[in-house]
Amino acid sequence: MTNLGLTLNEAKTSVKDARRESFDFLGYTLGPRHLPNGGRWYLGASPSKKSVQRVKLKVGELLVPGNKGAWDEVRARLNRVLRGWSAYFSYGALASAYEAVDQHVYDRTRHFLRQRHKVQGRGTDRFSREHVYGELAVLSLRRERGRSSPWALR
Repeated sequence: MTNLGLTLNEAKTSVKDARRESFDFLGYTLGPRHLPNGGRWYLGASPSKKSVQRVKLKVGELLVPGNKGAWDEVRARLNRVLRGWSAYFSYGALASAYEAVDQHVYDRTRHFLRQRHKVQGRGTDRFSREHVYGELAVLSLRRERGRSSPWALR
C-alpha cells in the first residue's frame, strides 16, 4: 500500500474475530447472530445504529416546522431519502432497523403536519399511520421491503 501512497489509519484499523464479536463496516454491523427458534448462530449483518441515526437525522432536517415547501415537494424529497437508504441497506437483518426508521418517519411527519395544519393534541386521529403511509403516500420501509429489489431478504 505504501507503493500507492496509502497509509492505514491506526485509530480505525483493528483485527476482529467476527465469530465472537460484532464490528461496524460500511454502515453495517457484522457479527454473530442467533436464529430465534433453533438457537444456531450465523454470521449476519444489519444496518448499524449510527446509520439508522443518520437517516433519522436527515428525516428530521426535512420535516422541520420552518419548512414551508409544498407537501408534494417535501414528500418527494422524504421518499427519495428513504428509498436511497433502503436501497443501500437491503441486505441482512432489516426488520428492527426498518421499524425504527418507520416509527421515526411517522412521528416526525405527524408532528410536521400537525403544526402546519394547526391541529390540537397529538394529531393521531387526523394523521393516523394509515393516513400518513396510505393517502399521503409517505414511503414505509417495512411495506416496501423486497418490492424494489428481488434479492432482499423477506
